[in-house]
Amino acid sequence: MSVGVVIPTYNRAALLPATLDAVLAQTLPPDEIIVVDDGSQDDTDAVLRRYASKVRHVRIANSGDLVARNIGVRATKCDLVAFCDSDDLWRPGFLAAMASLWQAEPKTRCGYADFVTVHDGKWSSTSKFSSAPAEFWRGLRTAGSGTALGWFDEPLVDRLVAFQPFFPSCMVADRAFFLSVGGWDEAVSRIVGTDFATALRMAEHPPLGVVRGAPLVGIRKHGGGFSADVQAMNLGDSRILEHVLATRPSVAPYAGLIRDSIVDRRLGALDTAFARGDFQAVRDIRAMIPSQKLPLTSRAKSWVASLPAPLRRGVAMSLLAAGSATARRRR
Repeated sequence: MSVGVVIPTYNRAALLPATLDAVLAQTLPPDEIIVVDDGSQDDTDAVLRRYASKVRHVRIANSGDLVARNIGVRATKCDLVAFCDSDDLWRPGFLAAMASLWQAEPKTRCGYADFVTVHDGKWSSTSKFSSAPAEFWRGLRTAGSGTALGWFDEPLVDRLVAFQPFFPSCMVADRAFFLSVGGWDEAVSRIVGTDFATALRMAEHPPLGVVRGAPLVGIRKHGGGFSADVQAMNLGDSRILEHVLATRPSVAPYAGLIRDSIVDRRLGALDTAFARGDFQAVRDIRAMIPSQKLPLTSRAKSWVASLPAPLRRGVAMSLLAAGSATARRRR
């Protein structure tokens, strides 16, 4: 069973070496490493020349990370394909642990490992899997008592709509199967949180494996990332959910849940925009939410956002202060 690694990159010459070093340090060495340079304009070429004997370099015109990943998947002929973004890190045992999912359950379609965030080289002590609600793991079939390996034998779409712990740099897939269902969903390219659409796609196809226990992936946080912007993430996820609902008849049983999640995410984005004083964004987001789904507090915020500029700021501050006082009393 061969394993290929696909690394999309764009203008991350400063971060890429650590990512490549972590991939090359795996206790189960990959059979192939493909870096797809998505039209970088920095020193990425120079960095990759240093790794030329160990890494295959594919350069494309700037097309987005989803296109880059799919080009990498098609370029390798390995049985399994692992993905690692060029700003993320793997622990040395990542590939060995992920390959063990297929050794224990050859029908596995896709597998994910746990991760933590990494700030200034320091790995967090709180993992994504540990943040999942207890019911997320309901029905997980394990390989035996005390093992970190587990499989979901039913679709997980509803669970991922509520909580999404599966990130690209933690993912390994059966290459042939992954291509047969369309690979990375390029229709959502350039939307913040693009990988959500593909995680939902894979969630439709059990058995889906997970490696729990010690987190094996570090998601580096830095100035070039988007995930710290909660407003953008909520709006991006709502657009992706709309796309999934409109283009995948197979998710029809979850339509009500998905529509509710779209509204909840937009309400969250509206709250963030209001707290930032971005009243134009409040008005724009309000237009996306059906009136019957708008709670009283959001109606009030939308009304404030519609006031003349000289009045807006003071009324907004009063509303935010009142909300903070109410929250303190509830504690």
